[in-house]
Amino acid sequence: MDVDAYAYAHRRSWDRLDQLARQRRLTGAEADELMLLYRRTSQQLARLQSHSPDPELIAGLGALLARARGRALGTQADAWREVGLFFTRRFPAAVYRAWPWWAAVAVLFLAVSGGIGTWVSGSAAARRALGIPADTDALTAPGGEFETYYSEHPHDAFAAQVWTNNAAVSAVALFTGLLLLPAAYVLVMNAVNVGISAGLMADAGRLDSFFGFILPHGMLELTAVFVAGGAGLKLGWTLVDPGRLSRAQALARQGRATATIALGLVVVLLVSGLIEGFVTPSGLPAPVRIAIGLVAEMGFLGYVFGAGRSVERDPTVTDGRTGDHGAENRLREA
Repeated sequence: MDVDAYAYAHRRSWDRLDQLARQRRLTGAEADELMLLYRRTSQQLARLQSHSPDPELIAGLGALLARARGRALGTQADAWREVGLFFTRRFPAAVYRAWPWWAAVAVLFLAVSGGIGTWVSGSAAARRALGIPADTDALTAPGGEFETYYSEHPHDAFAAQVWTNNAAVSAVALFTGLLLLPAAYVLVMNAVNVGISAGLMADAGRLDSFFGFILPHGMLELTAVFVAGGAGLKLGWTLVDPGRLSRAQALARQGRATATIALGLVVVLLVSGLIEGFVTPSGLPAPVRIAIGLVAEMGFLGYVFGAGRSVERDPTVTDGRTGDHGAENRLREA
């Protein structure tokens, strides 16, 4: 089946069904037309599901049929159901579809951090090149600034501060991705800062303390930053290579998926902030604190690669497969 030709041939009737489904008042003739187009579009969707590998088109038709069915039955969308669909389908599907991008960001970020940390550790030349003071004992000594940073403020206020700061960093990485270079700069600078801290603590013989304070919250926090950066760069690359859509259409589609990721990451960063505010500075042994962070990290990855991949691969799921919260709008892009 030529999907593009099929979509072009039926786009006018799909647009008409969308118009009727959104219309506040329907005459008797329009109500009959709505039901006729609903049945016809249902048949077309069934045919596409058995012949077409295009998940965007299938998801868009599924969303349109859901809207038309609700209009025909006179029902309003259940807000809590929408929230449930967001977290069980749309958000994990959007993150899963972008995973090659954020996995690549993670590899490069860790490589830069590891390289900078190795260079800084024991190298006076590296410190001079990076403008680091020769005496860093105030930072690296036991009970120094690196450790007291996590405990000098009340836990709830610190968690809120961390959440706000991390959300801002992720937002910059997400939405400057359209320009590619600004997003890359933000990620590189964060990687350099992590590497410098690791190198200075390693030089002071306190690398165990570094990981004991960074890993509990850092695993989930950095993963959220990687996801934000990867999704932002994917959005920017869409401008370079829009595929078979026009640039405006491709950017609109990917922009909606990016916005879905941004909304979901607010919750992920909240969890990370709570761990950093209450677990990292706690008196728990370092292995226990790290284990708590590892559970949170594995939970998130399991959620994305479990729920996200399940939504993506299930041919019976149309609502939210692509992670595009405005999936029905893609009918005009098909």
